[in-house]
This record gives sequence, structure tokens and C-alpha cells, in this order.
Amino acid sequence: MDVLEFIGNYWWLVFPIGGALGGSVNAFMRNARKWDERRRQDKIELARIKYGARATAAEQARVTQSEIDRTLARHQAVTKRWLDYELDVAKLIDYPLMTDMREPLTLDFHRAKRDADALRPDDAMELQDAGLLAEYRDAVRHFETAFDLAEQEARRRRTSDFTVSEQQALVRAKKFIAIADDPAATHAERQSAYARATRELEGLVVLPAATTDAFEQRIAGAIGAPREEDAGEP
Repeated sequence: MDVLEFIGNYWWLVFPIGGALGGSVNAFMRNARKWDERRRQDKIELARIKYGARATAAEQARVTQSEIDRTLARHQAVTKRWLDYELDVAKLIDYPLMTDMREPLTLDFHRAKRDADALRPDDAMELQDAGLLAEYRDAVRHFETAFDLAEQEARRRRTSDFTVSEQQALVRAKKFIAIADDPAATHAERQSAYARATRELEGLVVLPAATTDAFEQRIAGAIGAPREEDAGEP
């Protein structure tokens, strides 16, 4: 039986076969559209991940720089608070605990300052290393906390640990410091007042070298430097 004869005898099969083929084609087209949609969504997701990662990295870089700046600023702020004591003899007389290394809180504060200063790089770009930044940030936090505790205790106790006679010596020392720091006083008066102040403070208040150096430079050009008329003497 040839094809034409078969079709002639079994023409009624064309409709179900055609329907089946049509259904298969429609199903194929639907699946193709779904596949195209998945591919499109996958491309969108890949692009989001790719460019989103770049944006995240850039954002992290900005956050890191912000954290570097913030940590450096905190370090500077605590250092300034300490300098308000270190460069003021009268203030150290009022709060002698700030330089008394026999006190655990004071010792901890000065050690914390030393550690934070040691970890602060000359080039802030070095702090872009996450590990170095974390170590430095922790040191600054410890410095800040230790200073707060030492300052609170110093302000609470002031000069209460001293005897009456020692407190009187501190009062006299402050008066001599005021004279030594008075630009209206003569050079001889300032020298004498400074010498008497240091004698009164001996054994009572520790004046760091930075404190005495700054004070001496402030009172008429470093007490102890030879006068011009003495400089030429043999």
C-alpha cells in the first residue's frame, strides 16, 4: 500500500495526529519562552552580583577610610585632653594623680597612651590594612577608656591624699608658678619663683619633662639659658 492509498484509507487519523503535533509545538514554544525568561533573569542576577560586588567593595573602601579618619580623630582628641594637663603646671598641681605612676589607673593610662602612639603610623594609608586598623582602633579605645578612668579618679581625689602641710606646700607652689608665668615680673623674679615652686613640689608632684620644658620656654625664653651679657664671659 502506497502513501496516497494509506492516506485515502486512513484520512481520519490526520486530525488526532495534527492535534497532537500542534499540542507538542505549543508546549515546546511555552517551554522555550520559559527558558528564555530564565536566561534573562539569570543574566540580570549575574549582572547584579557582578556590579553589586563592585559597589559593595567601593562602599567598604569608603567605610574603611571613614573608620580610619574617625579613629585618628579619637586618638587626637584624647591626646589633646592629656596635653591640657601635661602643658599646665598649675593643673597638675591641682590633679597630681595624673602623673603619679604609683597609682594603677594612672599607670594603665600612660601605658595605653604609649601603645596607641606606637601603633599610629606616620602614613595613615597603612591603616587600610584591616588587621592594622583593628589593632590600632582597639589601642585607641583602651587609651580613651584608661584616660577617662584616671581623670575621674584624679578629679575625685584632687589633693586629698596629702597631709595638711603638704597641701600648704602645693598652695605655695601654685603661687610661685603664677609669678614665674607672669610676663610683668622681672627675669630675676621669675627665675626665683620657678626655683621655689620646684622645691615646694619636690617629692609631692611629678612634673614630666615635657611639662617643665614647655613652661620654661613660655616664661621669657627658657629659664636657665645664659643672658647675652653672660654668654661672652669666659
